[in-house]
Amino acid sequence: MSTTQPYVSVRNLKQHFPITRGVIISRKVGAVRAVDGISFDIPAGETLGLVGESGCGKSTTGRSILRLYEPTDGTVMIGNTDITALSLDELRAQRSEMQMIFQDSYSSLNPRHSVAKIVAEPLVIRGERDQGKLRRRVEELLDLVGLEPDHMKRFPHEFSGGQRQRIGIARALALNPKFVVCDEPISALDVAIQAQVVNLLVRLQKELGLTYLFIAHDLSMVRHISHRIAVMYLGKIMELATYDELFSNPLHPYTQSLMSAVPIPEPKVEKSRSRLLLEGDVPSPSQPPQGCVFSTRCPFATERCRTEIPQPRELKPGHFIACHNVDDPAVGPKIEESRHRIVGSLEDASTGGPDRTFASAPGA
Repeated sequence: MSTTQPYVSVRNLKQHFPITRGVIISRKVGAVRAVDGISFDIPAGETLGLVGESGCGKSTTGRSILRLYEPTDGTVMIGNTDITALSLDELRAQRSEMQMIFQDSYSSLNPRHSVAKIVAEPLVIRGERDQGKLRRRVEELLDLVGLEPDHMKRFPHEFSGGQRQRIGIARALALNPKFVVCDEPISALDVAIQAQVVNLLVRLQKELGLTYLFIAHDLSMVRHISHRIAVMYLGKIMELATYDELFSNPLHPYTQSLMSAVPIPEPKVEKSRSRLLLEGDVPSPSQPPQGCVFSTRCPFATERCRTEIPQPRELKPGHFIACHNVDDPAVGPKIEESRHRIVGSLEDASTGGPDRTFASAPGA
């Protein structure tokens, strides 16, 4: 799904967790379809933002790509390597090329280890034993993420949330990876600190040529760092486009509903804005709807939506959508009218720029 040569290529990725019954004799009675046949590409040096409601399968996607969860089906190509075809020994050798930044910066750091030991651990696992080299590399990594050399003697509980996340980033970069999965790395941080971490990730990408999968649930935040954005719902990708195309021309009703939930920092505009409110609850991933997974909540759903699964198709160059009705003569005009109202409400509240960076914020 990219016009340029991808560095990461995901095809028909599925992650189904079995539901079993019985204690002595366990038998499978169903499956939770956390990720259900998604495909996307990420060109080298770019960022794909993956957004959606909590529980839609975003984090599971990231973990399945890195094989922290063994995928049920599908292929994942990173560079010229099919990650899903590697043995455990081959995968271990490949780990230095791909790393992960976790959401909870506190639980992902060992509270009994100093910062020096945490950041140096990947190097030690890879066989480095020279204490001088380890110390110099830790100092280099801490400086790279904006921390002081004397911080290496401290422990995680002595740092703020933003500083702990910087430690996690330093650890992820220890082995010079080319691909990094950022699993909601800013969701637990204050807004000002979120800006600092996003700016840091953008700078590191430019300096080191990193490729990111950036997972988040905040559309306005993910816009600042992403070159392209994929919108996910109940294990499937609903829409995928460049960040400016998605914000100026959201075609899928689910994307429009997410857009209408983005806060506008102007009280008069916020009060009078147009919204696309969804009714009902998200269906269970163990029993998804028969047709389009969004059909039970979509205000534009037709009988075809309830019986036939829409396949992603490229309506415009680089703009993919999984929806039967967006260009349907009967329903399409209603979706377009909704899009026009929602985009119009956001015109005076732009939150992104061409360089996708924030103004620097003080403190950490």
